[in-house]
Amino acid sequence: MKIIGLTGGIGMGKSTASATFRRHRVPIFDADRAVHDLQAVGGRAVRPIEAAFPGTTRDGAVDREALRRAVLGNPAALKLLERIVHPLVRDAEKRFLAAARRAGKSLVVLDIPLLLETGGERRVDKVMVVSAPAAVQAVRVMRRPGMTHERLAAIRARQMPDAAKRREADVVIHSGLSRHFAVAAIRRLMHRLREAA
Repeated sequence: MKIIGLTGGIGMGKSTASATFRRHRVPIFDADRAVHDLQAVGGRAVRPIEAAFPGTTRDGAVDREALRRAVLGNPAALKLLERIVHPLVRDAEKRFLAAARRAGKSLVVLDIPLLLETGGERRVDKVMVVSAPAAVQAVRVMRRPGMTHERLAAIRARQMPDAAKRREADVVIHSGLSRHFAVAAIRRLMHRLREAA
């Protein structure tokens, strides 16, 4: 089974790439979705987050805005949060991969925004980075509800610079030209990987 590690900075077009794989029935592990599930009612991260950051949960779930305020601009708090959440996400990832192997899948995708920042490239066969010019990225991100230039700057500060990600990539998908161009490149990659498998 071939494992693609899909990554890219915020607003680079990773969602389009993920949707393309899904349309072609490639199983996707969405790390962001896993985090949301862990922080929802009944999620395994709720109690440890409340213990570490009192007042950041409400009605049995993590209040994401309260948690964001608790860690924003505080590297030590962010590290503590990562020590709680990352092992739980890795556990969910392992379960996903085991299920895909049992189902006989030949190709899967791990959609992980901080793949390279957390050493995740060692767990995949190919690293795919979705990239777009910084100006295109900023326009896309600023359209999101509640986004501010300060929030975008804080997010960018946590993420490896785009140029560094491209250097680490086995495959770079350029999403700044057009959606059609990016989707066509992903389809070609899927075809090659499936043939190799």
